[in-house]
Formats: sequence, structure tokens, C-alpha cells
Amino acid sequence: MSSRYPLLNERIYAPYKIAALVEVLAEQGIPAEKSLDGSGIEPDQIYDASVMTSVRQYMTVCRNAIELSTDPATPFKTGSRLHLAAYGMYGYALMSCLSLRDYFRLGVKYHRLATPTLIIEWTEFPDRAVWTFPNAFASNPSREVQRFLLEQQYTQHVNHLQDVAGHTSPPMLARFSYPAPAHASIYSEYLGCPCEFDAEQCELVYDSAILEQKPQLAHKHSAAMLQETCDRLIGQSKTSVGASGEVYQVLMSKPGEFPDMERVAATLKMTSRTLRRRLESEGTSFLAILDDVRSSLAMEYLRTTKLTTEDVAMLLGFSDTANFRRALKRWTGKAATEIREQ
Repeated sequence: MSSRYPLLNERIYAPYKIAALVEVLAEQGIPAEKSLDGSGIEPDQIYDASVMTSVRQYMTVCRNAIELSTDPATPFKTGSRLHLAAYGMYGYALMSCLSLRDYFRLGVKYHRLATPTLIIEWTEFPDRAVWTFPNAFASNPSREVQRFLLEQQYTQHVNHLQDVAGHTSPPMLARFSYPAPAHASIYSEYLGCPCEFDAEQCELVYDSAILEQKPQLAHKHSAAMLQETCDRLIGQSKTSVGASGEVYQVLMSKPGEFPDMERVAATLKMTSRTLRRRLESEGTSFLAILDDVRSSLAMEYLRTTKLTTEDVAMLLGFSDTANFRRALKRWTGKAATEIREQ
């Protein structure tokens, strides 16, 4: 099973990874303002739960870390302080799952919710369970950034399995598809296992005997509820690419505001005419995407909040409640009360 590449500009992730990296750099005497330079994020935003960030913004901070830090352990230190509790529903779903096999499976299934910077896969063999990172060097032009991300990702994996299992459970082996760097000795210190370089692919190997182990917080009811929530969040996270995906991201980042096509085009650094032409080539239009955004938000507000139907209509930019009710019927075939009951 494998995950998918994220939309790099999609601002749907809480800034917990950025905060962890900024903290590590601050301990080295690097000011937060310098760590965040060029990311579009202010220092007071990294602990704000309402702020949403993108994979691209996180990669910008990683590039800054490479330029500013002289400590090669920076990505390892960052990964080691990223515990699953910082990941919201994704983290709690993994911690409450009923076996470590489920943990491996769900880690891939819901990876898109965790500010993913790499594709991950896992495969079960008779004697081992293997995380792999295919095309690890295909998604970013800088090999330094890619190595930084892998060093952090491996450390996170080791840390997260310990969070779930409730005890130290190091991998048997870590393989890397690049030559051993000057700081190669740091790898085994943080990963707790032998490390091989110049391997055929990047992978983290565990003994398959651990797969039947029960996580320390395993709970059947909580697991079902949290996995259902993650399924819903995954469904809301659009996987469209190209101009239509970019427009969707911009509109979803400004719920209640809904900028017009001219403003969205300016945000994407193109003219409205160019944007219209690109959307047409993808078989859609600005109004169709706006309609999709409103539909998604309407369902979310009605299912998860106590806002009145009138309030929801206002938040979605409808001139009156009657128009919203008609749109809701067109989107779902149901009335607001029926959706709330579900």
C-alpha cells in the first residue's frame, strides 16, 4: 500500500512540524524570524491552531535550516520531538488502533493528513515489515533538502512506533539510496539500528513479529470513531492537480470570504484570462470549483457545528437562506435537518 504526493501549495496542515524545526533552530541561537524567512509565516503563528500551512512552506523552512544551521543532527532532533499527539486526529487514530499491523496500514492510508513530504509504502513479508520511500529524490530539486527530509522522516517513524507500542521498538535495519554523508555516525544513534548507504532504495525494516503486538492505547470504540473521522478528512482533501487544484486550495483557505476569480488569479500570479483558459482545458470553471467548495463547507458546518441554517447560509455567501436551501437540495438531495440527523 502506498500514499500519494500531496499538493505542495495546499494550506491544510497545522504548523506543528514547522514549530518543532523552529524550536530546534532556536536552541542553536537562530531567531525564529530567520528560520521562517520566505515562508510567509510569522513567529507568532507557529503555535496558532487556526493557522494552516502547506508542504511547500515547510520545505522553505527546511531549506533555511540547511543554510543557517551547522549542526547535522538538526533533522534528527526535529523528528525525535514530533510525537503522534501533535498530529491531531491522524495521531490519535494511530495510537488507538488495535495492532501494530493496523498502525503500519493506517500510517500509509492517512499519511496525507500529516504534512507529507514524501510518498511512503509498507509491505509485509514473512519475516519483516518494511517502510519504503519510493522516488524519494523525485519531488524536490535540492538533494540536500531531500536528504534532510528523509533523515527527519526516518526519525519520526522510529519515534511514532515507540509512541504506539509504549516501549522502545527499534528497526532491524535502515537503508538509504545515497552515499554515506560525513555525519553518517549520527544515523544509528537516533534510529537505534545498523544503517546501510548506497542501497537500492530507501527503506526502514522491522521484524514482522511485532505486527501482532497490541498498542498501549488500543481501544476498539475510539479506533472506529477516529478512523471514521480520518476517512472524512481524507475525503475533504482534494487530490486534483493543475489550475483547478490550485483554485480549490485558495478558496478553501479563505472560508467565508470567497475571493472572486480576479483575486484568485492574482494570488496564483496569472491573469484571470489565463486562469479561465487553464480551467477550461481541465474541463471545469471557476464557478464550478466555487460551488464544490461551498458544498464541502456546507456539509462540514451542518454535520460538525451547532450553527443555524441561517448562519451557515451567511458564511457561505448566500444572499438569503432560501437560496442556500435550494443549493443544498441540489448538492445532496437533502434538507439541512436531514444532514444534521445523519
